[in-house]
Amino acid sequence: MYIDFHCDSLMGVVNGDRRLIERGEGHLDLPRLKEAGALMQVFACFVDDEYVKKEAANRTLAMIDSFYKEAGNSGGLLRPVLSYDDLAAVKAGGGVGGMLSIEGGESLEGSLYILRSFYRLGVRAITLTWSRRNELGDGVGEDSGSGLTEFGRNVVKEMNRLGMIVDVSHLNEKGFWDVIDACGAPVIASHSDCKALCSNKRNLTDEQIRAIADADGVIGINFYAGFLNDDEGQAGMQDIVRHIDHIADVAGIDHVGFGSDFDGCHLPGDMSGAENMPAILHSLLDNGYGKDDVDKISYKNWERVIKRVLG
Repeated sequence: MYIDFHCDSLMGVVNGDRRLIERGEGHLDLPRLKEAGALMQVFACFVDDEYVKKEAANRTLAMIDSFYKEAGNSGGLLRPVLSYDDLAAVKAGGGVGGMLSIEGGESLEGSLYILRSFYRLGVRAITLTWSRRNELGDGVGEDSGSGLTEFGRNVVKEMNRLGMIVDVSHLNEKGFWDVIDACGAPVIASHSDCKALCSNKRNLTDEQIRAIADADGVIGINFYAGFLNDDEGQAGMQDIVRHIDHIADVAGIDHVGFGSDFDGCHLPGDMSGAENMPAILHSLLDNGYGKDDVDKISYKNWERVIKRVLG
């Protein structure tokens, strides 16, 4: 059983290139998630550059609509998760939970009322920036050295009030520390790795890892080969275990989980998609983790954050 806190699969669905409910190409679909033992998959709504300046909110609405269409056509297999009770019901009753997130605050178009509207539609987490700058702050790919804007701080405050999970993946370092200072709830990095093991600017320093742990948050290990190993061509599933080891050593076993970035990344050569999740869990057992610790990594740490923030 596992929870994966980030995939980009809705991009293909909204474009009409694929269905979640049918076995097909890409890194995941509902049949493969079920077979792999997924308890819940978080589906990100990411807005491409072409939509950012003119219809970011509308594009996000289209992805949200595509998620609910797929859930409605799944025969109960895909079950929307808006609360901890919803997640518990999935665990008790079967199926695969699906939670909606937004990747990049461009979707808010500078308005808190749009944030509240997305919450009413079931969005429960927001990655504040993608790599580019937006109204909330700078991403790691467009970093002026500035932190959160006033609007960004207001967004964090309103997310805390509503019960939404604040996600710092892609955020620049100054913005990261502003979130740590401003957020009154657990902070997550939904799909990020360790800079001590791979120097990519998207990865987190040990100081950042400890800060997320101090906020009772979780870091979801990203499966992108270029974030796992400086020699991308040599990356493999063993690097996922290596990054888990590092976070466990730096911050404790309670603060690491999975955030695969399926359908949004280049996987290591020994991986093809969600079907590899059981092998990763077995690798953890083979590398000395007990069942209780593997359960924490695979789903219980994310469950704790969901219960604390969403209620």
